[in-house]
Amino acid sequence: MASVSVRGWVFCIVSLLNVAFVFISGADFIQFISFRAIYHNITGETTLCQDSIPWSVALQDSSVLMSLVVDVGLLALFTAQHSLLAWSPVKQACQSVLGSLNRTTYCFTTALALQILMRYWQPVTGAPCLWSVRHAPWSIWFPLLCFTLHFVCWAIICSILMIFDYPELLGIKQVYYECLGLGDPLSHKSPRAQRFLSHLRHPVCLELGVVLWLLPALSLDRLLLALTLSTYLALAHSLDKQDLAYLCVQLNSKMQVFAEPHRGSADTSDQDNSNRKEK
Repeated sequence: MASVSVRGWVFCIVSLLNVAFVFISGADFIQFISFRAIYHNITGETTLCQDSIPWSVALQDSSVLMSLVVDVGLLALFTAQHSLLAWSPVKQACQSVLGSLNRTTYCFTTALALQILMRYWQPVTGAPCLWSVRHAPWSIWFPLLCFTLHFVCWAIICSILMIFDYPELLGIKQVYYECLGLGDPLSHKSPRAQRFLSHLRHPVCLELGVVLWLLPALSLDRLLLALTLSTYLALAHSLDKQDLAYLCVQLNSKMQVFAEPHRGSADTSDQDNSNRKEK
């Protein structure tokens, strides 16, 4: 029993350290993909592109091609890690070896792949931008609009992740349930919930799409990043009518839960009024 207890504590510490690393990586990802690009566009500290260079010349520039090759390699590394570890044979093999730390390992390797991508990403500054808002007054107002919408999108993403059982997504619940002898957390969910989660493990597709594409200036490397991640997100889930029906049922139940306190207070006030009339 003592060895099991020690093993459980070790697993808990590893899981919590992984959550901290994922949180830091998520904050770095927000800065990398959203606010840094908008900030550079507002301040003009960094040259994002060269509109004076023709595309025919830019696409023959060795520095541009080398940057694109590096970026493609980094995106291939991230998508390969994210897809390979989610593939059923690999997932089952990792589950048999890692046990309850399987999801923790998946989140850790995903965050590590993101850190590598962000650290070694090569901006393409020697090519024209696909679009660039540089004329007054939109050169000031449009970046501020982008900043506001990005902030709203990230707030929605964080809210959705909090509602979407984030302890299970990050691997905390798997370790906790094993320490209590409860088994896999997914086994405690309904078959409809399991089916829904198997079709949609990325509940932030629309908001992340807005963040990827809505920018004051779209450089060539940002086009590559946005196109790759948008395609991956579109292919990563396959919702159908049954999933949408389940989602509507859950949404209605949540709305009823929020409406119950108001309904209860209304019933109490009506009862008080009737008591006063009787007196």
